[in-house]
Amino acid sequence: MKPSVKDLKTIKKASLKKTAETALAATGGVFRLLPNWVPRSFMQPGRRLKLAEEDLYALGLDRGGIDERWFASTTEAANAGRTPDEGLSYIVFEGKRFLLRDAVAVLGEKMVGKTIWKKYKRWPVFSKFFDNMGPICHHVHQTDEFAKLVGQEGKPESYYFPPQHNYVGNNFPYTFFGLNPETTREQVKECMANWNKGDNGILDLSQAYRLKPGTGWYVQPGILHAPGSLCTYEPQWGSDVFGMYQSLVEGRAVDRSLLVKDMPKKKWNDLDFIVDTLDWEANVDPQFHKHHYLEPKLCSGSEKEGYVDYWTNYGRTNGWQAVTAKRLTVYPKQKVTIKDNGAYGLICVEGKGFINGQEIYSPSLIHFYDITSDEFFVTHDAANKGVVFENTSETEVLEVLRYFGPEVNPDAPEIPE
Repeated sequence: MKPSVKDLKTIKKASLKKTAETALAATGGVFRLLPNWVPRSFMQPGRRLKLAEEDLYALGLDRGGIDERWFASTTEAANAGRTPDEGLSYIVFEGKRFLLRDAVAVLGEKMVGKTIWKKYKRWPVFSKFFDNMGPICHHVHQTDEFAKLVGQEGKPESYYFPPQHNYVGNNFPYTFFGLNPETTREQVKECMANWNKGDNGILDLSQAYRLKPGTGWYVQPGILHAPGSLCTYEPQWGSDVFGMYQSLVEGRAVDRSLLVKDMPKKKWNDLDFIVDTLDWEANVDPQFHKHHYLEPKLCSGSEKEGYVDYWTNYGRTNGWQAVTAKRLTVYPKQKVTIKDNGAYGLICVEGKGFINGQEIYSPSLIHFYDITSDEFFVTHDAANKGVVFENTSETEVLEVLRYFGPEVNPDAPEIPE
């Protein structure tokens, strides 16, 4: 009989310490995670997450289709009508499951490292695949200054488009970024005033860039963006704060509540305030592409060494490195040890083999309650010591994406300022 999440015993935080310590010792700090599915009621699934067709609406039609899978997440999804653990990743160990968030709370620096634990007392970042048939509406993630007004944090994020999940581009593989350099504040205010008149015209003030699999973008808080229809790997800060600035997407109405949901209630009709939440200088930057586009850059390895490791996601917000990510490719029949500066979340996108002796493989199809072997959380000490990746295939590469916490990789590339 196929193993199912339904068969696992859930261990709560109150009785977790012994189980978490046992799992840490048994796995050497390489924890296997369960798939973490998240629906969005205002989007149409792109069908490239490998989730079985019959499970796309597993949480109900009223909740929307499942178009996201979150990785190594201790961040709750900000969805209306959400399940209590929506957006939170679970560790699976010997027939039990427990929240990664709880394991971090119990084990502290053993999980995330002394520096991150001391400053944040949590795992403050996460990544996900978002996968939609069409574009997402033009929206912004507020800066810390404005997010704090509603008790939240700003959200820097970045994108990488894995070729393995982009065999088709779907309806609109282009992303609108920012605003045209000549745009005025009055023009944006007029768009907000016209919300209920149909298409409020915000995209007339922006421009789209064609998306290319194997590349990416860095987007700091305060920048408008309307992500296109490529399946996207998105390392980001652990916050789900946003404001939607586009009233109509592919003929679908966007409720105005999604514009103001993370703004103080007294400001919901203050058009000047709504425009103020944008980082105006960054949005109208005439060299936006130069300052935000990401090409993979070699970090280490070579064909002779049996692997290559590339930086896929990098960049800073006001000099601060929120999150970085790498793409590791291990060639057929090769076994390599990879050392890193800090803890990371990992998803396998191609191939099969072992990670520190545990089976790892990229499945071809996943059902909603399946237990997979494609996702792991690697603790700080395990990453420092070195993780052994073994590709057991004679013909196919083993490829994994892994993302890291704040200020972990000072050697990461810089985007031209």
